[in-house]
Amino acid sequence: MNIEAAREHVLRAWEQRDLLREPEVKDAIRHVVEWLDRGEIRVAEPTDDGWQVNEWVKKAVILYFPIQEMRVMEVGPFEFHDKIALKRGYRELGVRVVPHAIARHGAYLASGVIMMPSYVNIGAYVGSGTMVDTWATVGSCAQIGSNVHLSGGVGIGGVLEPVQAAPVIIEDGAFIGSRSIVVEGVRVRKEAVLGANVVITASTRIIDVSGPEPITFTGEVPERAVVIPGTYTRSFPAGEYGVSCALIIGRRKASTDLKTSLNDALREYAVAV
Repeated sequence: MNIEAAREHVLRAWEQRDLLREPEVKDAIRHVVEWLDRGEIRVAEPTDDGWQVNEWVKKAVILYFPIQEMRVMEVGPFEFHDKIALKRGYRELGVRVVPHAIARHGAYLASGVIMMPSYVNIGAYVGSGTMVDTWATVGSCAQIGSNVHLSGGVGIGGVLEPVQAAPVIIEDGAFIGSRSIVVEGVRVRKEAVLGANVVITASTRIIDVSGPEPITFTGEVPERAVVIPGTYTRSFPAGEYGVSCALIIGRRKASTDLKTSLNDALREYAVAV
């Protein structure tokens, strides 16, 4: 089955759920998940005009759940009971997976990815050379670039519905510090650095305080920004209180040696990671 035929079946089934009983529709949906697993298609992909969300692929992921049956999966002494198989064939993929790391079938892991005990959900894309550190989680359909470091305990949110919503996107070379949370379709641009405990949602104020006047962003961390957690004062009927925000305190210097550049940024701005 080719992609266009699969797309047509998925879109028809999305509008008429009774079609999920038809073998060719089930076959189309399972083909989409297989292509996601191999990285042949993506839920979102970079284009010359920015990131494009492929809604029909997200619809296929959502439709995959009702056509799958619950089954027991045994891995050594461990038992799982779920509808979606675990990803397999890591040696052939060139992926290092440390016990107890888990990725679901339908998640793409490029060669050179390292998974410490962590979790990657269906529909996610993780680029080459990326580290998914201990207890980090990559939610469904999240897009993680190449040479990204997701530090211990990082939470990258997943998004399936609404289908038009963009997934969380972490672009190439970004560093996400320990216990940071990025959700609701936020984009972290190339080579940005989030310090420990930074929490960014779609409505979180991201305030650049590195210049003479503050500049506020929402939903996107600029390229090479160095970010720490902060607060700003907001008035409520009961009084004024501090509300969480993210503060851009500087920029990671452009360098051909990104590791050196990152280390310099962390030292210069005393960023805890």
